[in-house]
Parts: sequence; C-alpha cells; structure tokens
Amino acid sequence: MPAEHFGGKYSPDPASRGPGSPPVNAFRNRRAERPDWRSTLLFYVPLPLLFSGLGELQRGNAIGILGEFGALALLLLSAWLLRDGLKAQAAYAARKVARAPAIPRKIFASTLAGLGVAIAAWLGWDQGLPTSVVLGLVAATAHTSTFGIDPLSKKGLPGLDEFEADRVARAVDQGEAYLSQTLDAAKRIADRALQARVERMCAAAREVFRAVEADPRDLTRARKFLSVYLMGARDATVKFADIYARSRNAEARVAYESLLDDLEKSFNTQRETLLIEDRTDLDIEVEVLRERLQQEGVLAR
Repeated sequence: MPAEHFGGKYSPDPASRGPGSPPVNAFRNRRAERPDWRSTLLFYVPLPLLFSGLGELQRGNAIGILGEFGALALLLLSAWLLRDGLKAQAAYAARKVARAPAIPRKIFASTLAGLGVAIAAWLGWDQGLPTSVVLGLVAATAHTSTFGIDPLSKKGLPGLDEFEADRVARAVDQGEAYLSQTLDAAKRIADRALQARVERMCAAAREVFRAVEADPRDLTRARKFLSVYLMGARDATVKFADIYARSRNAEARVAYESLLDDLEKSFNTQRETLLIEDRTDLDIEVEVLRERLQQEGVLAR
C-alpha cells in the first residue's frame, strides 16, 4: 500500500511551496495569545446580579431592578472592554513602531467596573451613597492594579521623529487589518491545508512589516506594493471562499493555490528588495503582481 501524504494546519507541506520559495514560519512575528483567566472570570462574576434582578422583578421593585440589571450591564461591558484592551496591548507590545490604542479600553473598563459596583451597592443592596462610592472606588482601584492601564504613548525606534513613526504605525495598522480580513475569509474555506497556506502568506507579509519598521525610509517604496498586494490578496481570498463554499470547484482551487504561490514569492522578493534598496526591481514586482491579480479577476484599487 503506497504511503499517503497528510497535510494540515500544523503539518509541514513542502510540496505546496513553489519552486525556489523559501520556507516561511507562519507563526514568526506572531505572539501566542495567552488566555488570562482573570479577565475571563470577570464575565461570570456579575452573573448573580441576574438572579437577584429577577427576584426584584417579581417583587415589582423598580429601584432594585434598575440597580441589579444596570450594574450587571456595566460589569459585563467592563469585562468586554478589558478583553479587547488586553488584545490591543499585546499587539502594541509586539510591534517596534506603534501608536497608542485610540480608545483606552482598560481605563474605561476600570471606570465601568467601579461604577457597576457602586450602583449595585446603592440601588440593589440598599447601601448608603457614601458606602457605595467607597466600594466603587475600591473596585476600580483593584481592577486597575490587577490589569494595569492602556499604553498612552507612541512607540518608535530611537532617533525616529514622531511624524515618521506615525506614518509607519498607520501603514502597518492598515496592513494588519487587511491580513485580518484575509484570514477571516480563509476560515470560510473550511480547508486546513489552504488555511495553512494563507497563514504562511500572511507571515511573509509580516516580514515586510518588520523590514519597514526597522528602516522607516522604506515605507515610501513599500506603500504602493503593500496596497496592491494586501488588498488583492484579501479580495482574491474572499472571492475564492465564496466560490469554493458553494461548489468545491477543483479548478478554482488550483488557480487559487497558484495565486498564493505567486503572492508569497512576491512578498519574499519585496522584502529582499527592500533590504538591497533596489527601486527598479520593486517597481517591476508591483506591475507583475498587478497583472497577476487582474488575471484572477481581482482589481487592486
């Protein structure tokens, strides 16, 4: 019985790489998200307020209903903001050049947690206003001391002025958004081997991000290429996911795999071109990639 090759998201797939394409670790430049059980616990801690609120509802106590359900809503919103704030902080820490999160989610989460406890104590537990305020302040302080606050300043390389740091951060933010949309579309394909290919392609894209962050002077040369590549990759993946989910069309799969090979090679070439500072080769790569995307029916805007 002949040996059978099995591939998958966590399996190496040398045959799927194009000739001359170097292996790319899909997890390079990505940090594992470590689940914080404390932040997850905050979604469950306020649930007793739901049952006490139902009791107030049966008794027809309008003030008690407002206190219990209002506090529950604020505490759940606080937990949700905290989870997003921790993710934004992790992304900030992973980058060499980054802007502070636009919304200080962790600070808002601490404020809402304190407000929720104060309202629950005042309207739901019949505590006096001074006692409720003290309990709210204690809750907010404990929340802040446990989870900290959001990054409040921009992060850049030494010697990089604020304007250049902001330009690089905006460009990488936009690039990461395109990659996130591409990966979301790849999940709809429901094929682990193809998802692994897309993840490897996105890893190659992040290599270019790191090259630009290391030398922001490359941003001007890389911006046009990044726009063509990332938008084209996203649009091609969305289009293929729609087709493949309906028909499992084998020809569409072959064409998409070929496109993935070309896109990954182009990004690897882009990174090498940035390192050797050859603008002519870069412009050629942009035009070749644009023609390749147009052949697949994806018009890069």
